[in-house]
Amino acid sequence: MLVVADKNVVAALADGAAPLPVAPDLEAPEVLVMLADLAHTIGEVFAPAAWLIVEDGTIVGLLSLVAPPAAGVIAIGYGIAPSWRGRGVATRAVAELIAVAAADARIVAVTAETAVANLASQRVLAANGFGRTGERTDPEDGQLIVWRVDLAVTTFMQLAALDVLA
Repeated sequence: MLVVADKNVVAALADGAAPLPVAPDLEAPEVLVMLADLAHTIGEVFAPAAWLIVEDGTIVGLLSLVAPPAAGVIAIGYGIAPSWRGRGVATRAVAELIAVAAADARIVAVTAETAVANLASQRVLAANGFGRTGERTDPEDGQLIVWRVDLAVTTFMQLAALDVLA
């Protein structure tokens, strides 16, 4: 389940004062500080910008925008505590984010990037309707695959799957 996390909630998480129990292997403190900074910066121009991923009452991951939206396109990043990986948590969280984004008239598409070697994250995005749109090299993260899902197409496909359009 996604829980909206404003800049104060993310900052509290980074300071060790989370509103819920936290998986002990969630993220390194410097990653949480970086996410708190992102949530603060992006939250000034677009909200929500960050979400806690909660399973069984425990914060097990984070999902956030990684840059301010441009032309209706949001870019996301997410991470799951290692002890919670392989359980479908990321797939469910991204699916929930897609549903939220599809209901927001400001958003027309969602993008994400994965490391070439991160097959699990690639499966998460593919399962949620993302298609590969290219690759790029990041100075810190190396070779990345760029993914995108257009929400009008996703919404149409979801309705078709439910047989609403027949």
